[in-house]
Amino acid sequence: MHNKINISSTTKVVKNKNKKIKKCIKILSVFIGIMMTIFLAIQIVTMSKFINIHVEYEDVYTAEDFGIESEKLKLKTIDGFNIVAHEVFISEPKAVVILISGIHNPSVTAFFGHSKMLQENGYASILLELRAHGESDGNVIGLGYKEHLDVRAVVEYIKLNNKYKNVPIVVHGASMGGATAINSFGQIPEIDGLISMSAFSSWEDVFCDTMINMRVPKVFAYMQKPFMKLHTTLKYGFESFYISPKVQIKNSGERPVLIMHSSEDPEVPFSNFERIIKNAPEHAEIWIREGYHHFIVERDSLLNPQNDKEYSERVLQFLDNHFDN
Repeated sequence: MHNKINISSTTKVVKNKNKKIKKCIKILSVFIGIMMTIFLAIQIVTMSKFINIHVEYEDVYTAEDFGIESEKLKLKTIDGFNIVAHEVFISEPKAVVILISGIHNPSVTAFFGHSKMLQENGYASILLELRAHGESDGNVIGLGYKEHLDVRAVVEYIKLNNKYKNVPIVVHGASMGGATAINSFGQIPEIDGLISMSAFSSWEDVFCDTMINMRVPKVFAYMQKPFMKLHTTLKYGFESFYISPKVQIKNSGERPVLIMHSSEDPEVPFSNFERIIKNAPEHAEIWIREGYHHFIVERDSLLNPQNDKEYSERVLQFLDNHFDN
């Protein structure tokens, strides 16, 4: 009789315990759901004005401003965007360099100074206006997840053009353009060389790093990462999940790579460079410039990179070492 009572009491205790566990799980699930909603809402509100725009530039340059000539190209991406690029040609080029600028500034036309430097040293160049920038289509900045499709359109133009027959292709980008350059390099095997400046390792990384730099508690900042990844995946499609520089740099193979970053970069913290380098091939060349130089080149020399001897020599030496056959 006592045994039956004990068994019955034990069963009740177990049932009550199970009820409490289920209740706790339910409360936890509701809490997680609320937190996910809050985090996603914060990110959507924060990011919408930042990326759901078409960038119009106050300062736009022409090739003639730099004493060179260019031809405007109108190309179409495989996902239907009309994009504009500016071609600076030279007969029998050692390589053709695709130049890409950052997320909001400056216009890629500010890199006509690079085109002049390249032309004087035997290289052709094509300045690419990414989707949602300048004269190209689009009202949403792709944060590097989509812009490799823009680069692909330029690569296809080069490959189909007889004047570039057997000419190597190099992609050279700064900031978000650097991230786009790495993503393009990883996705497009026809690109023969990479020069990346101040690239972020992934958008969720730089978003988190920026929050920490703004003195947001690290725990809160790190909690944002998975939700930011979810946000960008939903926004740019599931195929974008692995499109990040720290992942795509693994696809470099034996192709030449030059990755540059500033030690005190005020916009893309140095930790992004460290994450990319961790996955880069052993033969990758790196240059760390001391100071606050987001675009690596000295600020007053961006339009005329040859004025920055150290920078221009780094770029040209890399190109000559690998493409001056």
